[in-house]
Amino acid sequence: MGKTILLALMIIGMGITAKGTVRLPVLVSDGMVLQRDRDIVLWGSAEAGEKVTAVLNRKSFATEADAQGKWTVTLPQMKAGGPYTIRINDLEIKDVLIGDVWLCSGQSNMELPVSRVLDLYREEVAHYSNPMIRYIKIPLAYNFNKPQEDIRAASWLRLTPENAPGFSALCYFYAKRLNAEYNVPIGIINSAVGGSPVEAWISEDGLKTFPQHLNQAYLYRSDKLVESIKQSDNEQSARWTEVMNSGDEGLREKWFAKDCDDSAWQETDLLDDSWGRDEAGGAVNGSYWFRKKVELSEIHEGKKAVLRLGCIVNGDSVFVNGVFVGAVSYQYPPRIYRIPENLLHKGANTIAIRLFSYGGLPQFVPDKPYKLIIDGRDEIDLRGKWRYRSGVRMPAAQGGTTFQYVPTGLYNSMIAPLLNLRLKGVLWYQGESNTGRHTEYYELLSILIREWRERFGCGDIPFLIAQLPNFMEVSTVPQESQWAYLREAQLKVSQTVANTGLAVAIDLGEWNDIHPLNKKDVAERLALLAGRMAYGNNKTVCEGPVYKSFEVSGNRMILSFKEGTDDLPEAEQPGGFAIAGKDNVFKRANAIIRDRQVIVWHDEVPEPIKVRYAWADNPAEASLRNKSGLPASPFQLTIDN
Repeated sequence: MGKTILLALMIIGMGITAKGTVRLPVLVSDGMVLQRDRDIVLWGSAEAGEKVTAVLNRKSFATEADAQGKWTVTLPQMKAGGPYTIRINDLEIKDVLIGDVWLCSGQSNMELPVSRVLDLYREEVAHYSNPMIRYIKIPLAYNFNKPQEDIRAASWLRLTPENAPGFSALCYFYAKRLNAEYNVPIGIINSAVGGSPVEAWISEDGLKTFPQHLNQAYLYRSDKLVESIKQSDNEQSARWTEVMNSGDEGLREKWFAKDCDDSAWQETDLLDDSWGRDEAGGAVNGSYWFRKKVELSEIHEGKKAVLRLGCIVNGDSVFVNGVFVGAVSYQYPPRIYRIPENLLHKGANTIAIRLFSYGGLPQFVPDKPYKLIIDGRDEIDLRGKWRYRSGVRMPAAQGGTTFQYVPTGLYNSMIAPLLNLRLKGVLWYQGESNTGRHTEYYELLSILIREWRERFGCGDIPFLIAQLPNFMEVSTVPQESQWAYLREAQLKVSQTVANTGLAVAIDLGEWNDIHPLNKKDVAERLALLAGRMAYGNNKTVCEGPVYKSFEVSGNRMILSFKEGTDDLPEAEQPGGFAIAGKDNVFKRANAIIRDRQVIVWHDEVPEPIKVRYAWADNPAEASLRNKSGLPASPFQLTIDN
């Protein structure tokens, strides 16, 4: 009897295997979106010489796997529609839509998930579902040896309230706008990596004119070396944490406990960073403990609450009445800790924060929410005085090797496997990591655009760039700015590379956060550009004032702007201009709008030769807009001698 059962199981197993050896890439899977009005390419692998038949919309198309077991089959273009089922031999791909596919790439502001921006958009996200919008996030991977054929495991997701928090926030709002405007299915492929420089997204061939970047990639073509560096980095990080924890007096003595005696601790304002500095003003890394007592009344007893602790440099663990309520290990995410029922009580309640700093100046980031929200209604401000004490002083931790930032690595693993797809266009939000090398950015981004277009085989598809927003401290005097130079490079690309567009975001940033929350307006501006460049909508203004030319009249420079963007509000006096003479000393300039032109001058600059607009890290006074409400890009111009 046992032999009979074993034989039956073997036959069943052989039957499953015998269905065929056709294998599909991760992208070709349930829920995918294929580009309308273009030939559809499907691909995969099988046994060499195996016949592969694809059936879509009752039409059949056959091919054979080549000697290496690879196959592709091309289906004729289709109009928007679906859902369809595609059958490839014995495999089925279900719930397939034909619509518009957008590749979205760059660094962390393209990655930033909806979950991080719910402070602004919670109600909208909670009540919106759309099966015509699909999203796939390409998992992080890198390779320095050769382009890869597939990505790591991932799934196409429908836009539902449950899935939305994991969508890129910018992609979420962009897809919603396009679907509402043009009533076609939208597929978003998000292939972005936080902190990545532009050169990581370019192939080896593309970087031939940048040998320094190629040689950096060549350094890591040894998998053995890469693994050994990873192991060393991990060991160093683990050891640093081990030493910090073992030496932290606060952990040994339980300074997080509700009954901890903190009466001898020092006192500080939460947003005063002097506690994290030494006598010379330098940063002191390691661990710090902060405690604050909050008096509550009977109506708050036992209620659920949310603890908001802004952003913290670098990480933290948080306790309420001695109970651990949450932790974050790095500086950027907002601290939102949920306090369960029955933890809060009438009288004094204690909040304890263990802050740990790996490097840089430890601090609580200002202009962020620091409050206790009880039962969704009552708010208690947590700024002001806290008691604090150092747990242990540590040297700054050594930074690990960020292999995902090395040239060619992300192209090989996160772009090359996508190249059989057909696209409607590309969104690009990147540049923060290249501001220190802004002089090469124009050429690198131009190379990337040309290369991607050629390799995706879609012609000059729209390539839409989100320009870097305002960030860092506001300066009241004209200044040099690496961020301004990077924005200028992005502007130059949009003006010289065919079918590229620039969404200006100089008014949408936050001075204290490299990840501003307002991704909806950035997406709306990108969608306006897409309307003109991808959908033929020429009726709507999609750009702010675009500088075109100038003339000089005495001590005044008169600036003109591209037709269609130059409907400027008459007699307004926009801020953000600076002017200089032959001494190259810039002075904050006066400006006024007359007859669709901007007249710029300063009484102490009798012979102006240079003008800058919004030329700063955070040009808060920049206010040049057209009547459509769209801002002008930062720019500079110089009179040629």
